[in-house]
Amino acid sequence: MDDAIPGFRRTRIDTGAATLSVHEAGSGTPLILLHGFPQNHMTWAPVAPQLAGRFRVLVPDLRGYGDSDAPPDDAGHTVYSKRTMARDIVGLMDRLGIEAAHVLGHDRGARVAYRLALDHPDRVRRLGIVEIVPTGDFWRAWSAELAMAAYHWTFLAQSAPLPERMIGADPVAYIDHTLASWTGGRDLSPFSAAALESYRRQARDPARVAAMCADYRAGATFDRALDEADRAAGRRIAAPLCYLYADSGFPARTGDPGGLWRGWAPDLRTASCTSGHFVIEENPQAVLDTFLPFFAAD
Repeated sequence: MDDAIPGFRRTRIDTGAATLSVHEAGSGTPLILLHGFPQNHMTWAPVAPQLAGRFRVLVPDLRGYGDSDAPPDDAGHTVYSKRTMARDIVGLMDRLGIEAAHVLGHDRGARVAYRLALDHPDRVRRLGIVEIVPTGDFWRAWSAELAMAAYHWTFLAQSAPLPERMIGADPVAYIDHTLASWTGGRDLSPFSAAALESYRRQARDPARVAAMCADYRAGATFDRALDEADRAAGRRIAAPLCYLYADSGFPARTGDPGGLWRGWAPDLRTASCTSGHFVIEENPQAVLDTFLPFFAAD
């Protein structure tokens, strides 16, 4: 089954440290869309064609996901840190001759997006964040209820190869459970057949499963420490930031998700919508209504 985004051309681009699979369509100001866990570029299929009618849209698979390179992790969990993943995106922009772009991220991709904005402020024109709060703030907000809902943060971060072996025993069952349990309706109906098979195929690859676990190990260690250091230093996101969260997603359980972002972004606007965690596939119109005018304002 083809997992190309309709109307998009697919290429592989060497970013310097990793080769990324990238889908591209449209013209105008560049807009980079970054997916999350346990997904890949197919996350964006419900909205990417409409966005490509206004922008030059680039949809890379993050390292370790989709058809991008999946290098082994290191002892310090820097290989899948959001700083390293953000450098991949900078390398992608360099290869394509893009000086600055709008960036829109969901889930893990949103963590890459805000790290990109912090580490490389001159490369991000406007920043869109969907359905996360900053990594350090999310860990700090944990309660028993949030820990039960977001159990994967600690499960996937356990030392290798424990989570890899457990997922590998029945990877499709794990992916289906994860996807369904995080939707508003607690089922798989928001996902197209092509997207669902793409996510399942990814989970059948042990190298991809190892990469996804490494992503969360980085989140629990290197990424969290980096956020805390930036907080202590008073670093802020310079780009205008638009934040969309779901009324029944993970950030809503922190109590004040918009308030958590306010400490990081002086130029902030927030919106919420009816959805579970997978906003792009559950409520694509809310994504378009929120972000098309935001990015077009530049």
